[in-house]
Amino acid sequence: MKVFFKTYGCQMNIRDSEIMEELLVRSGHEIVKDLKNADVAVINTCAVRAKSENKAYSLIGRLKKRGLKVGVTGCVSEIASKDLKSRGADFVLGTRALTSIVDAIEGKMDFDMSDHLSDLEKQLITFNTSQTRKSITTRTSKHHAWVNIIAGCDKFCTYCIVPYTRGREISRPMENVIKEVKALASSGYNQITFLGQNVDSYGKDLKDGTSLAELFRRVYNISGIERFWFLTSYPSDVTNELIEVVAERPRISRNFHLPAQSGSNAILKRMNRQYTREEYIDLIRRIRSKVKGATIGGDIIVGFSGETDEDFEQTLSLIKEVKYVRLNIAPYSPRRGTVASKLYPDDVPTAVKKKRMLALSTLQHAIMDEMNKKLVGKSVDIIVEGNSDGKSYGRTIDNRMVFFEGTIPEGESVTVKIVRATAGPIYGELIGKVLKVVE
Repeated sequence: MKVFFKTYGCQMNIRDSEIMEELLVRSGHEIVKDLKNADVAVINTCAVRAKSENKAYSLIGRLKKRGLKVGVTGCVSEIASKDLKSRGADFVLGTRALTSIVDAIEGKMDFDMSDHLSDLEKQLITFNTSQTRKSITTRTSKHHAWVNIIAGCDKFCTYCIVPYTRGREISRPMENVIKEVKALASSGYNQITFLGQNVDSYGKDLKDGTSLAELFRRVYNISGIERFWFLTSYPSDVTNELIEVVAERPRISRNFHLPAQSGSNAILKRMNRQYTREEYIDLIRRIRSKVKGATIGGDIIVGFSGETDEDFEQTLSLIKEVKYVRLNIAPYSPRRGTVASKLYPDDVPTAVKKKRMLALSTLQHAIMDEMNKKLVGKSVDIIVEGNSDGKSYGRTIDNRMVFFEGTIPEGESVTVKIVRATAGPIYGELIGKVLKVVE
């Protein structure tokens, strides 16, 4: 069959879609990029925000009108199986039943497989290591690979649905991960991003000394890998050991993505975030004191239950102090099944949320404009991610997007001199290719 995928949400969802596509290809099915050519459409859903969930419901309706068989996977599958069926879904796969995608497409399973089945958990965590060398055909990029190292989350923030849709934390054995990285390197991949809902918790459940810091030590000298990234970090789980490992190894990203969610201790407590404002700021200071050129990315939720003007002012002041190079801002939307949806009213008016979001966006825009303009006149190394309209683009080691004239193949490492900067894209002139240096 010809199968079309639509993926919403985070990098974990992107990787999940890649895994399902790979399984289908190995079973003789075809992945198509144009919906017009599809027999089956698979919607990989995100339940973190109401907006993403509503997009998925709307898409199901449009696809059924086309007469397509429609399957739904991802986080919404875990919390709304009955709703999905009533809206026309032909099958539902939970986040840890992805290895059943072939049976689902071929009609060999019941409608709903959204349960957290232990045997399927093991299959998902260990999948695609032993066969990776044979073919890597369905990854989004031919040079930059997402590698899951831990699934699930144990934090239970009151607003967050992830622990209920992704389950508790389960780490992949380190040797398993290392084999996958080696296979990717031998297949021409030169960038790796280690993924987890809480990537810094990697190895805690294994209780054998496994950690993100130790993983970086083990994979760093694998030939061919020019850059390592890691997402997403939970502030109180970032260790001094990890900071030291990053500081000592220049091919690991200088960008730490550290969601703060709020700058108010009162709101952080109500959210069940396991750190204070002061502890968060201390972490930023420790990173910047050790890691040369470190930048910080983050997430902020606006208008959480009980957020006062004073709470919001504390968030504004946090952003001014941290100076994020990249910041995701979203209004609070209650997610059914979470503690917050049961205990706390959604009592910040929509108009107030919009006003506060505008204030945050305006501040962040000014910060990024100031930070990016400091790069003008400097030379940076980037790895090309793609081409468009005669320009090439890629990211710096601290996660800033740079565009320059000329068509350079994806995956090439080049040096670019920055000539102009905005609050978003940065523009440069190609100097030349980067000479590969063995450390």
